[in-house]
Amino acid sequence: MYRDKKLERVDVLVEGGKIKKVGNFSGAIAQEGEVIIDAAGKIVAPGFIDLTNHSDTHWTLFSAPSQESLLRQGITTVIGGNCGSSLAPLVKSGDIGGIQKWTDVSKINLNWRTLKEFFKEVGRHKLGVNFGTLIGHGTLSRGIVGEDTRKATDDEVKQMQLLLEKAMAEGAFGLSTSLGSSHEKGADKKELLALFGSVNKKGGITKHHLKDEGKNILPAAAELIDLARETKTPAIFSHFKFIGRSAWESAGQVLTMIESARNEGVQLWCDMFPYTRTGSQLYQLLPSWMVEGGKEKILLMLKRKDMREEILSHLKSLTLHYERMTIAATLHDRESIGKTVAEIAETSGLEPEEVLVSLLANSDLKVSIFNEAVLPEHLEEVLRKEYAFLASDGVGYDFQNRDPFDLPHPRSFGAFPKALEIFGKTKILPFEELIYKMAELPAALLGLKKRGKIEEGFVADLVVFDPSRIASPADYLNPYAPPIGMDWVMVNGKFAIEDSAFTGSLNGAILYKT
Repeated sequence: MYRDKKLERVDVLVEGGKIKKVGNFSGAIAQEGEVIIDAAGKIVAPGFIDLTNHSDTHWTLFSAPSQESLLRQGITTVIGGNCGSSLAPLVKSGDIGGIQKWTDVSKINLNWRTLKEFFKEVGRHKLGVNFGTLIGHGTLSRGIVGEDTRKATDDEVKQMQLLLEKAMAEGAFGLSTSLGSSHEKGADKKELLALFGSVNKKGGITKHHLKDEGKNILPAAAELIDLARETKTPAIFSHFKFIGRSAWESAGQVLTMIESARNEGVQLWCDMFPYTRTGSQLYQLLPSWMVEGGKEKILLMLKRKDMREEILSHLKSLTLHYERMTIAATLHDRESIGKTVAEIAETSGLEPEEVLVSLLANSDLKVSIFNEAVLPEHLEEVLRKEYAFLASDGVGYDFQNRDPFDLPHPRSFGAFPKALEIFGKTKILPFEELIYKMAELPAALLGLKKRGKIEEGFVADLVVFDPSRIASPADYLNPYAPPIGMDWVMVNGKFAIEDSAFTGSLNGAILYKT
């Protein structure tokens, strides 16, 4: 069993949803209604906590409330509201339109404005996992500034602060940003300092999708480090990675910057997923000046001959690895799904950049990709750092309702087992250190009480896995493959996974910042 950052041979007694006792119960006989699990040769760990999750903004909290793909990984708690987007608070109901991710939400009762009202609606659906949320900077900006990509006025900043502070009083854990996105690009330092200050006042955290994870990662990281330093507010870099050759050269400098700031007392952390391919929307590769125009303007520019050469020239300048870029989902051209851009180019006779433009234009921009962009050695280098921990950056799915024209990233099905497999089984990192980075550290950063550890009186969110068998067979072409060796998962004292099978239990709770 994992306890105090080490593995011990002890037993755990669960009663009434809590850990009642930790000790030696050898020879115990199960009474009526009791279950004894023989975990000999296995590891009992606290339930894993996924701090970078998108089940809310991809709407699967409502369409797949079991969140089975996460439970099977040992994830018992997820935090939404990441990368600048949260589903609350809303100034007006129309604000939600920008965060639908092209999902049909017509069957969802959009009956909330405040975070309190949102939590009430989520609770009606019952969840397989525990759920808490951050507040997205982009959501605040949509509500107050609207669709303009301009700097907010002083009065508008104050309005955003009021919304943020009210949401945190209702249980939000802090603020998330994605400063490269269209709704946040206009934010100046004054606005960000004010919002960080509101979070600090409420004792929360901030999480950040860096403005640039590629060639401009140094100034992007420096900007957030300065904000954390000036406001004394904890800052976490979400899905931390170095994308592409231009960023690889800066990896050491970025890590040095973080460590130097931490030595000054700046509270900096980062989470990561154990994959070298990222999953993203294809349109994000277009020039920034083009993306800011909104969908309809983008589609018009894609079809204009005088703009096409400029777009193609920009794409060529990115020096993308087309043989390792796979089409994951499209609205049309569905025969392209699962193929690389290089393969499509060869059969169509088009240049790879022309393939990208054609796919975007034909599918109303609704094209997602897997892009090989991260070096394996960087994954290991980052995870070894004391300030790094694991997160999926994924989405919860069930296994019954599969969209044949959408390949989810395998991180949604195997991020945590994959980390245990490639770092733990190979002894790159001890299992106990990985568990600390999957449960105890995330719980501490959130300020979760009575979760993230196996201690008497703590909530019984527990995982039992076989260290000799743990593996994740999910891949980019076959993501719906459950992990191997993740045998038992308990959420709030009830089994969601028994002998590697989903029980159907929906025993998750709404978690509030206290």
